[in-house]
Amino acid sequence: MFKEAERYLSTVRDMLRFAVSRFNEAGLAFGHGSDNAHDEAAYLILHTLNLPLDLLEPYLDAVLLPSEKCRLLALIERRVNERVPVAYLTNQAWQGEFDFYVDERVLVPRSFIYELLGEPLRPWIEYDELVHTALDLCTGSGCLAIQMAHHYPAADVDAVDISLDALEVAAVNVEDYGLEDRINLIHTDLFEGLEGTYDLIVSNPPYVDAESVAELPPEYLHEPEEALGSGEDGLDATRQIILQAAKFLNPRGVLLVEIGHNRDVLEAAYPELPFTWLETSGGDGFVFLLTREQLLGEE
Repeated sequence: MFKEAERYLSTVRDMLRFAVSRFNEAGLAFGHGSDNAHDEAAYLILHTLNLPLDLLEPYLDAVLLPSEKCRLLALIERRVNERVPVAYLTNQAWQGEFDFYVDERVLVPRSFIYELLGEPLRPWIEYDELVHTALDLCTGSGCLAIQMAHHYPAADVDAVDISLDALEVAAVNVEDYGLEDRINLIHTDLFEGLEGTYDLIVSNPPYVDAESVAELPPEYLHEPEEALGSGEDGLDATRQIILQAAKFLNPRGVLLVEIGHNRDVLEAAYPELPFTWLETSGGDGFVFLLTREQLLGEE
């Protein structure tokens, strides 16, 4: 079929139709930047052809060069046959207005936490300039650390990961944004060896429970296994964060943690903690907030 496509398809419109048909036919799983076959196909085509990502219509009837057609079909074939997430094919992932380099050493960025930085935290952090030190646990590609540096211009940011491979990717992104002087990349396991205290700690740790890990679509198996699962109920890393965070937070310091679909399990495990569940584009059950005082039982 791909050989036929190389022979008979000629325009961007042809390639878009072909890609959408193949993606739907293969029953691909989406969730690494788009949620449907059309949007993913359009992004893959526009990116590969070095065209504006928000401007498809003017180029639909443009005729492709043989080399462009060959390159596109190779990527479409990999997406279908190998089930590689599109972000790994383009080495690019977007969060809001920020784009990041990614490859299979890191998760494809999709945390809801970036939506909560700045204005949504105003009840707890009155002015962005009050954040002088911040910590991103399990930083992966460095995307949240970079966005914290953007939202909190007075902050120095520590970005921690247990994976040296992930930190190599994070270093690329930190350099791309010119933030080498403000973001400190640290190779360690959660809080181990850290000596500072912070006004804001965020974490998108591994949180997929063992049963769900076993049922993940093939696309997700291209991501680092250690960045997905966290014990039988998915909360092993979160328990460590809750246990240790208070001693690394300044007075009135804020902890933000994303936990996927584990809200009920977490609340049952910590009935004494007054979790605040923040509203995100995915709902209000994915990211919790606790202050240092709440963690210590002082509020």
